[in-house]
Amino acid sequence: MKTLFKILAGLVVLVVFAGTLAFLYNKSRKKTVVYKTTRPVVTTIIKKAVATGSIVPRKEIEIKPQVSGVVKKIYVEAGGRVKEGDLLAKVNIIPNLVNLNKAESRLKIARIQLDDTQKSLDRRRKLFKKGIIAESDLQQYEVAYSSAREELVTAETNLELVKEGIAKTMGTTTNTLIRSTIDGMVLDVPVEVGNFVIETNNFNAGTTIATVADMGEMIFEGQVDESEVGKIKPGMDLILTVGAIESETFNATLEYISPKGVEEKGAIQFEIRAKAKLKRSHFLRAGYSANADIVLDRRDNVLALNEGLLQFEGDKPFVEVETGPQQFEKRSIQTGLSDGINIEIISGLEKTDKIKIWHKPIKK
Repeated sequence: MKTLFKILAGLVVLVVFAGTLAFLYNKSRKKTVVYKTTRPVVTTIIKKAVATGSIVPRKEIEIKPQVSGVVKKIYVEAGGRVKEGDLLAKVNIIPNLVNLNKAESRLKIARIQLDDTQKSLDRRRKLFKKGIIAESDLQQYEVAYSSAREELVTAETNLELVKEGIAKTMGTTTNTLIRSTIDGMVLDVPVEVGNFVIETNNFNAGTTIATVADMGEMIFEGQVDESEVGKIKPGMDLILTVGAIESETFNATLEYISPKGVEEKGAIQFEIRAKAKLKRSHFLRAGYSANADIVLDRRDNVLALNEGLLQFEGDKPFVEVETGPQQFEKRSIQTGLSDGINIEIISGLEKTDKIKIWHKPIKK
């Protein structure tokens, strides 16, 4: 029985010892590493600076009233198209009490003066018929009467304008009717019937009745960082990506770069403007957010490689080219323009070469 236990114990020790040796052997053995490969591709490389901004109309006008009062009627709504001179709204005047009092007082004075000059002229005419005064003296009183009569007409017109915003002598012309000053689309009507509006004057910009813009000519307004502004100039091409139309891009031409930067969140930003080239199949709404890729340089249909595959000896780039199954050799290359992802290969590689993806091995 003891002999059996000794044999079993010996076998257990032998199995454990053999298992340990096998584990250590497998652990010490190097695993086979298999590297994936890729080929250079022919593509277009564009080096660009990025600006953020929005699409806005080049010509956008705020229509304001010439009189203060209450909006009586609105004839348009946002999205409608108007032509120059089309009626937008009508305002009922609420006269300024001070101006109204002055106008009424001026009218009373004008009537008194006209009545006085009328009486004086009648007396001088009687004297002239009797030959007591000369014709030149009579003419002076006739001129005074004509001036007083004209002053009365002016005072009446002024009172009508203060009270109604229109005078009989003006015919159909009135500043209580608000009209569009340009052809375009109504973008916004910020007032409603019953709102009080203020006229445009030297001390107040006035209340906006409607905003009208020419939607046929849109521009990109954005900002570019100070690190990029030195690389751009008017006339450069832009590629616009509009947030609301992700599947399409629009071309634009840079027109303006602000000479003064503005600090935003600790960085200096420069305003830029570019003329957008619209497509008939798309309607760009005012205020769409957009990103602009400013084309600094480009290479069309060139051999290129993912920049992450490059390795360096000092400042000289090289790649590892497959010469046989999982056999690679170093090959120096000459590079050109990079867009941050792909880099142009000027010399050193062919389109058929297989390049080692050195940072993504497969272990077996």
